[in-house]
Amino acid sequence: MSDTPRVPQEHQFQTHDGVSLFYRHWPATGGARRGAVVLFHRGHEHGARMAHLVDELALPDFDFFAWDARGHGRSPGQRGFSPGFATSVRDVQTFIEHIGSAHGVPPEDIHVIAQSVGAVLIATWAHDYAPRVRGLTLASPAFRVKLYVPFARPGLALMHKLRGLFFVNSYVKAKFLTHDPARIASYKSDPLISRPIAVNILLGLYEAAERVVADAHAITLPTQLLISGADWVVHRQPQHDFFDRLGSAVKRKLELPGFFHDTLGEKDRGPAVKAIRDFVLELFDQPPPPVDLRGAHLSGATADESRALAEPLPALSPRGAYWALTRASLRFGGLLSRGVELGHETGFDSGSTLDYVYRNQAQGAGPLGRMVDRTYLDSIGWRGIRQRKLHVEELLRKAMELLAEQHREVRLMDIAAGHGRYVLDAVLASPVKASSILLRDYSDINVRDGRALIAEKELQGSAQFVQADAFDRMSLASVTPRPTLAVVSGLYELFPDNEMVSRSLAGVGDAVEDRGYLVYTGQPWHPQLEMIARALTSHRQGQAWVMRRRTQAEMDQLVEAAGFRKIDQRIDEWGIFTVSLAVRTGP
Repeated sequence: MSDTPRVPQEHQFQTHDGVSLFYRHWPATGGARRGAVVLFHRGHEHGARMAHLVDELALPDFDFFAWDARGHGRSPGQRGFSPGFATSVRDVQTFIEHIGSAHGVPPEDIHVIAQSVGAVLIATWAHDYAPRVRGLTLASPAFRVKLYVPFARPGLALMHKLRGLFFVNSYVKAKFLTHDPARIASYKSDPLISRPIAVNILLGLYEAAERVVADAHAITLPTQLLISGADWVVHRQPQHDFFDRLGSAVKRKLELPGFFHDTLGEKDRGPAVKAIRDFVLELFDQPPPPVDLRGAHLSGATADESRALAEPLPALSPRGAYWALTRASLRFGGLLSRGVELGHETGFDSGSTLDYVYRNQAQGAGPLGRMVDRTYLDSIGWRGIRQRKLHVEELLRKAMELLAEQHREVRLMDIAAGHGRYVLDAVLASPVKASSILLRDYSDINVRDGRALIAEKELQGSAQFVQADAFDRMSLASVTPRPTLAVVSGLYELFPDNEMVSRSLAGVGDAVEDRGYLVYTGQPWHPQLEMIARALTSHRQGQAWVMRRRTQAEMDQLVEAAGFRKIDQRIDEWGIFTVSLAVRTGP
C-alpha cells in the first residue's frame, strides 16, 4: 500500500438513454500505464465505498475507476431504482465503452472487481455481452438473497403485478455486513447509502442470477470468485454452482471463513486483497489465450443440450405423455388460432410465422380464437422476437448513418430475409437513402410474399427479392454490386453446425466491402427450448424444431473468423436474443 493515498478525479458519462452517471477515476501513479481496474459496488451503496481498494491493492501502474450506479450515490434517479436490471447491465457496457473512448483503455486491458449485486451485474454482462476484458473478480455475488420470509419472492411478484412499482427496504444491519467497526460506523452515517430497492430490480436480480448460474459455461473469461464463509445476506450454494459450471480455462475460488457479506470491506480483508492483487498481476504478466469456441457444436454444454432435446422420449414415460398431450392441445389450438394454424402449415420457425408475429394482430375463429391467438402471440419467445426486430432495425439504421458519415453508398443485402419486413421498415425509417436493397431467401413462399411486401412499401425502384441459398459461399461472394451493409437475422440459430455457419459467414465476408458492416443475431439462451423441441415443428418438412444455442462469445468468434469485428450489441430484457453490429476488417 502506498503511503500517499491516490486522489480521484470526478467525471460523468452518458448512458444509452441519456442519463449522466457519476464516476471516479484514479490515474496510474507509476510509469507507463499497464491497464485499469474497474470497481462495481454492492447494492444500496456507491463507488466511494470501494475506494479503499485503490491503495490497498498497491497497483500503481493501473488506473482505477468506480461508478455510482443509476439510483445510487451521486448518480441521478430514484434511490434504488433502474428501469430494469437489463438497463443496468447495459449501463456497464456503456461505462466500459466510455473508459475506452475517454481514457484510452481498451477492454482487453481492463480487470473488473465487483461485489454482491454488482457482481451479479458483472456476471450477467459477461454472459450476455461476451466482453473481452482481461478478467473478473466477483466477491460474494448475490445470486440468491436470503429473504427469510416464506414465499417472499412470489409474493413480491404478485404485489408488483397488482400494485406496480414499489420499494423494498433492506433488512440488513451494518453489523451483519462486516466485523470492521469503522466500516460499520461509516455505513450508518453515510448519507449516500440508500436502503430501498425497487421491486422490479429485486425481481430482475433473481431472474438474471438464476439464468447466469444455470448457464455459467457461457462465461469463458478468467474469473476469480471470493466467497464469504459467514454470509448472512446471500446463499453460498449458488456461488459454488456458478464456479463449477464456469466455462473459463482460468478460474480461482477462495473461501474466506468467518467473513460477513461485505467481503472487500471486512476487518481482516488482507488475504482477500492479496489474492485479488496476485490474480490481476498473473493475468497481466501472462495473458491466457481466449477459449476457442468455434468447435462448440461438437462438444460442450450446448451441444449436449441440443442432442438431448433431439432424442425421442419413450411414449409411455411421464414426460413423453406430457409432451404428447401438449402437441395434441396445439393441434386443437390450430383450429382456433390463426398463428398456431400458420405454424403447423409453414413451420413455427418459418418466414411466414415470423412475419405474422411481427404484425402482432390476433386472428382466429371468433372471440375465443382471437383470445387463444393473443396468448400465443404474447408468449415470451415471440415477445423476444419482436424486440429482436426493433434491435435489428436500430442497428441497421446506425450502420446506414455510419456509411453516410463516410460518404459511402448504402448497398444493403439480407442473406435470409424471410419476408424482409424488418429490412424494409428500417430503410423507410432511416433518413439515409439506400441505393440498393437485395433480399435473398431459399423459400419460394418467402420470395413471393417478400416481393409483394416490396410493392406494398413502394420500394420497387431500389429493392429486389431473389431466391438463393444463404449457405452457398460462392453465390454470396458473387453478389454485385458489392454490399456495404449485410444482415443475417434469425437464421444461424436454426442450424447447429458451425461449419455451415462459417461457410455462410465466409461468403458474407467475401461479399461485403472493406469497412462495410454486418448486423447479425444470436440466441444465447431461451426459457422454452424443450417446449419448442418437443411440441413445435420447423419449416423443414415438419421436423421437430430443435435448436442449439450459441453463446455470445461463440457467435462473436465465428463472425470474427469471417473478417468482422463487433462494435455494438443489443439484447432484450429476458436475455434471449442478441443483435450485434460488426465492421469488416479483412480476413
